[in-house]
Amino acid sequence: MAQDFLVELGTEELPPKALHTLMQAFADGIEQGLKEAELEFGAVKAYASPRRLAVIVADLAEQQKDKQVEKHGPAVAAAFDKDGNPTKAAQGFARGAGVSVDELSRVQTDKGERLAFISEQKGEATKNLLGDIVSTSLAKLPIPKRMRWGARKEEFVRPVHWLLMLLGNDVVDAEVLGLKSGNTTRGHRFHCNRELTVASANDYVQKVRDPGYVVVDFAERREIIREQVQAEANNVNGEAVIDDDLLDEVTALVEWPAALTGRFEKRFLDVPAEALISSMKEHQKYFHVIDDDGKLMPFFITVSNIESTDAKQVIEGNERVIRPRLSDAAFFFDTDKKTSLEARREKLKSIVFQQKLGTVYDKTERMAKLAAAIAEKIGGDAALAQRASQLCKSDLVTEMVFEFADMQGIAGYYYAENDGEPLDVAKAMYEQYMPKFAGDALPVSETGTIVALADRIDTLVGIFGIGQPPSGSRDPFALRRASLGVLRILVEKNIDLDLRELLTLARDSYPRTALAEYDSVVEQTLAYMIERFRARYEDAGIKAEVFLAVSARKLSRPLDIDNRVKAVHSFTQLPEAEALAAANKRVSNILAKLDGPAPSEVDQALLQEDAEKALYLAIRDAEDAVAPLYAEARFEEGLAGLSGLRETVDNFFDSVMVMADDEQLRNNRLALLSQLRALFLEAADISLLAPAK
Repeated sequence: MAQDFLVELGTEELPPKALHTLMQAFADGIEQGLKEAELEFGAVKAYASPRRLAVIVADLAEQQKDKQVEKHGPAVAAAFDKDGNPTKAAQGFARGAGVSVDELSRVQTDKGERLAFISEQKGEATKNLLGDIVSTSLAKLPIPKRMRWGARKEEFVRPVHWLLMLLGNDVVDAEVLGLKSGNTTRGHRFHCNRELTVASANDYVQKVRDPGYVVVDFAERREIIREQVQAEANNVNGEAVIDDDLLDEVTALVEWPAALTGRFEKRFLDVPAEALISSMKEHQKYFHVIDDDGKLMPFFITVSNIESTDAKQVIEGNERVIRPRLSDAAFFFDTDKKTSLEARREKLKSIVFQQKLGTVYDKTERMAKLAAAIAEKIGGDAALAQRASQLCKSDLVTEMVFEFADMQGIAGYYYAENDGEPLDVAKAMYEQYMPKFAGDALPVSETGTIVALADRIDTLVGIFGIGQPPSGSRDPFALRRASLGVLRILVEKNIDLDLRELLTLARDSYPRTALAEYDSVVEQTLAYMIERFRARYEDAGIKAEVFLAVSARKLSRPLDIDNRVKAVHSFTQLPEAEALAAANKRVSNILAKLDGPAPSEVDQALLQEDAEKALYLAIRDAEDAVAPLYAEARFEEGLAGLSGLRETVDNFFDSVMVMADDEQLRNNRLALLSQLRALFLEAADISLLAPAK
């Protein structure tokens, strides 16, 4: 018979940013424990609120299934003597099993026929296993630092106060984290601060809700908050901006949500909206409201944990709390505008970028040189790129960024605008950090794009140059992200630049004595960056060997590499691809065994076999057909055109002995194969697509 199982652990307020993770990990741990105990069960549902973690398991078997246990003994040959009498080995095994030798069985194993004791093991009652399963699940929760409370030795993320464990209608007799299990929970700290008796798992969710004033289902509570917040925004003719991370955090802070709308003075709207939003969101966990044009409105929405009889007082309390924060932002903004970004550059000389690489001021000087060079290569405005690079870190020494770290770059935009800098220079202040993460938007303006490239490339060369590349999970300067950012910008914005050239320019902007790896840093950094491409293509469903076929060409223009990878991927979808890849591999192996370089000139007069004559003519035709395609980097069309060589190549290998005894004949055939391979190598090393044998 199956019963529903309920466990709830009551605690002090759990960390809100970790609540959802803890909830799911608790359920996963219990599910894993039940599987390991070989218990049958149905759906597993996780619940959580600030003061509790809970799991309900549907249709949990009341007992493990009985199972047959087979214990192997000595080999039959060693268990009996020549007269068929049991040896000491057989007798000892039987004695250990508590039976006679006659009661033993014979079983066939991978080590031959052996004596065995086969018994029926009665399944353990589920209620006897649940305490250990719950304890083990809690012990495995991803809690970086556990705490003790009072004089107790048990440890958890927060002090625990009650333990509810029911199997069906019965309390599970167990002790977890020093608590004896029972059938009671507790309601909301203010609305229902008392014990509530839960009759069964089926009653739990409703009981804590009414009369308990706790919406224990995290997903349901999250949706209630979303609907309430949006309804509050509608009441002031606005739209609430509901960030998912903030929504999760607020959901983890309340058990009985009640959204309320507060307001602040319109004068604060003169401050950059991002600063106001940061203050409301990060410090107060408020949702902000925008109008139909996407502009910030002088309202905020807070989610209270109580259904107050005097909502006005709660709102006024929140307004009193937010006003000083917004006043600070306004003060910082007004104060910062009195000093230009240009004037602030001097302070950058006291901020160390990296001990061996100088100050942030030094970095902006290097970036300015590199940005100007990049601008000239792509037809951009070198003067704007240089100016933006010099100013792009100046907001680091403003009061606004000191107080609101996430305003870095954004503050720079407003201050550059205030200083009368060109619009592209102002935009570059925040676009320099784009993309900030995988999938983030790229810089839009040309100057912002150039500065974003210069910033990352300077950092990559500098850190590699002092011999501190990323290792394992250690990447303090975020070089992986910087590499991917550069690659994304160049490929997705269709900028055809040579990374080797850019890295060389960046290296040359450093004093030679600053970089211990000066002579090798360009190739080291280039190899690292190109390797970052591999994961990008694997995520797109392109096999690793496709990337390897292209990277074998040792290319350094990301846009060109991307074009070739897509072309080779398309080629692999053709029915002729596998055979041509195998042929290329065969050719590659033959040429690799030569002592020197392969012959390259084919003497048509030495062609004897029909198959080699056909291949010679096919290669000539293919060269004429794909040369203009390759010249225009139309590699996909070029490789598709070469697919027609399959039958001719197959006939050649079936009919022609390449390594003929006659040296002239052999060299002529090797030259023919060399020309065949060169046709494909122009795009990629197709031989690497052939499966290893």
